[in-house]
Amino acid sequence: MQEELACAAVADHRALLAEVALFNELDPDQIDRIHDSAMSRALQRGDVLFSEGDEANHLFVVIDGRIAIANKSIDGRESMMALMERGDLFGEMPLFDDLARSAEARALEPSSVIQIPYAPIRALYRNQPELLWHVVALLAQRLRTTDEALADSVFLDVQGRTAKRLLELAGDQEEFALPITQEELAGMVGASRERVNKSIASFIRLGWIEQNDRRYRITNREQLERRSR
Repeated sequence: MQEELACAAVADHRALLAEVALFNELDPDQIDRIHDSAMSRALQRGDVLFSEGDEANHLFVVIDGRIAIANKSIDGRESMMALMERGDLFGEMPLFDDLARSAEARALEPSSVIQIPYAPIRALYRNQPELLWHVVALLAQRLRTTDEALADSVFLDVQGRTAKRLLELAGDQEEFALPITQEELAGMVGASRERVNKSIASFIRLGWIEQNDRRYRITNREQLERRSR
């Protein structure tokens, strides 16, 4: 039984790698070479994969759970730049510029990731430089995401950014559990926890959402979406 479970996990990880934007144009043999050089890592809530300024030798793909990509100020305040879930790739930038980590990666809940060394990926690109077009597409998407976040910080107030983050966390569901703490949500919004809590309280008073501890139900998605624009 254990052998069957191990084989199933290997097949799942290979399939997951084949769907990642950086690798989805590779042939099965190339996927196998990358997979064979990788290892899986299990994380508990709060485990740090890497910190800002660390030397970088690996990138990561989320198998399950959630990983926060965040920066911290000198006084300890945190800005959560991205929330990584199953199939998301992160830690790739030093693969191309050889610089240190620019942010921290921390598990928000029990999670597992595939850890892939840079060396076989670099060898692949040296042998087939045309594959770098997929890298360009990935980095362009990262820039678009950064541009959107910058625009939000300029054009949306705290209530607008809070509404947008709640909708992102809900996805297509009307009812959802907040997968992060209030402090972490505030980091995603880019405001103090007190101001984010006030925004949520105002949405509850307006009848747009209902809250029970860390569970939420969206009762007026249209108004919440309008407030997020």
